[in-house]
Order: sequence, then C-alpha cells, then structure tokens
Amino acid sequence: MSSIYAKRTLAIPPRTPARVNYLFPIFACLLWGANTIVTKLASGSVGPIDIGFFRWLVAAVVLLPFALPRLRGNLPTVRANLGRFLVLGCLGGVMYQCLAYHAAHFTSATNMGVIQALIPLIALALSRVFMGHPVRGTSILGAVISTAGVVAVVSQGDLARLAAQGLNRGDAIMLIGALAFAAYNVLMQRWKIPLSVLESLFLQATAASLILLPLQLLVGTGVSNLTAVGCIGFAAVCASILAPLTWMTGLSRLGAARVSGFFNLVPIVTAALAVLLLGESLSGWVLGGGLLAVSGVVFAEYSARRAAAVPSEQPA
Repeated sequence: MSSIYAKRTLAIPPRTPARVNYLFPIFACLLWGANTIVTKLASGSVGPIDIGFFRWLVAAVVLLPFALPRLRGNLPTVRANLGRFLVLGCLGGVMYQCLAYHAAHFTSATNMGVIQALIPLIALALSRVFMGHPVRGTSILGAVISTAGVVAVVSQGDLARLAAQGLNRGDAIMLIGALAFAAYNVLMQRWKIPLSVLESLFLQATAASLILLPLQLLVGTGVSNLTAVGCIGFAAVCASILAPLTWMTGLSRLGAARVSGFFNLVPIVTAALAVLLLGESLSGWVLGGGLLAVSGVVFAEYSARRAAAVPSEQPA
C-alpha cells in the first residue's frame, strides 16, 4: 500500500545492508496477510463495530506519547487538515475495516485476500476519473486479468450460478470495502499532508475512534472473551502500527516503484495461512483465480514501471 500513509518515516541506520531493506515490505505484507486471518477469527468472537473501535483506540493510545511531541510543532498543519484526517479515518479506519470484519461472517479469508488484490487497480481507476492520471492499455489489460481471477474465485467456476444468484454477500461487502480503501489511497496521494508517519497514523487512528464511538455506544456488544482481546491487540499493534511503519521504512529505502509490487504478497500470505490455520480448502478455481488476480496487478505495475523508465522525448 504505497500511498496509504505520508511519505516521511522514521530514520534507520544508513549502513543497513541492501538485502535487509527488502525485509521491511515483506514483514509488512506478512502482518497484513495475518490480519485477514485474525479478521476471520474475530467474526465469531467480537462484533465489527467493537473490534474496529477498540483497535483504533488502542493504536491511538500507543502512538500518543510518540506523536504528541511532533504534533506540538505542527499545530497549524494539523488544524488546516482536520477535515481531511476525518475523511481518511472514515474511509480507511471505519468503512474498510468494519466492512472487512462484517464480510468475514459470510465469506472465506482466502476470498477476502483475493479481493484485496484489486485495491491497487481500483485506485488506478479512481485516479484516472478524479485526478486525470493517464491509464495505459497495459494497465487496462492487467485490470481485465485481475477481474477475471476474482470472478473465478467468487463463482468457483460456475458463472451461470453467479449470474443467477449474484455475488456472495461477504464478497460483495468486501468489494465495497476495497473501493473505500482504494479511495483512501487516492486521497492520501492527492493531499500529501506534510506530517510524519507517526503523526498521520495517530491522527487517523484518533479520527476513526471518534467516528466509531457513537456506534460503539449504540450497537456495540463489548469484549467478553480472551479471543476477542487477542484479535483486537493484534489488529491494533501489528496491523495498525507495525505494518505501516515497516512498509514506509521500505519505501524510504527502496522507493515506491520497487516496493509497491510487494503488496501482491498479501493475498498469497492470506491464502496460505487460511489453509494452514483455518483449514480452508484450496480448490483449483481458488488457486487459479487467485494467481490470475495477482498476476494482473503484477503485469500492470511492471508495465507501468517500464514505461516510466523510458525517457520521454523533449521538444527541440
């Protein structure tokens, strides 16, 4: 998720071996993939509003002592962008996360991971529509390949049944969540708020907590077992803090063009963990469709990277 958070991040020692730098985005993808499994586990022990609210509340409390000293020197920037942080918190912290937790009641973790693979392509389409970014033919072809893969997964190869009955409820909810998160990515890229990763994380976590607070008070059922506590703790610390920090560290060391492709590891990690830990079956349609979905994104990003590397002709 290369545009999820602001571009500045914590400094790391300049003499870190080059091969070690690849561990940062790989570790982030492992955490995000594992969080999809945690989302599925949470569906039987804690409600979507409860885990969403407590996840971001815990993340905000943990980040507070680190972010507050920085925020004191950037109060004008914070005040000028409060509305934007509320929008970002709503899209990324409330809509996407709560919809994912709700979708987990009706679909498999494997399907959720495959649908997540569409987020970069949805963001590409939104960038074209709302920001005027050009879209190459190779990007469209990549989108077609990925869409075919997702259709294969959610239909299990039975297109007639899919046409007659529509999407599985969980898959449809997850697609809406993916759309919200893609919009979040586009807005992060467009606004480029000049704050550090810690500040941005804290403000978005706080915004998500405030938005979810009324819902928590109205329809929340509370946390009543250790499984729910564990799911909330993992989501708050690992998926909401460690994953974005390691991802952005990789960005700062390797650059966005080289790191963005690593996000395609997330659905692969999710599918592997779902089979190992949840006992989900890996049918030929799921395996083939998942590979198609990821391949489409890889093809689109690789083509875009090659096109960017070719110098454009300058007028004489």
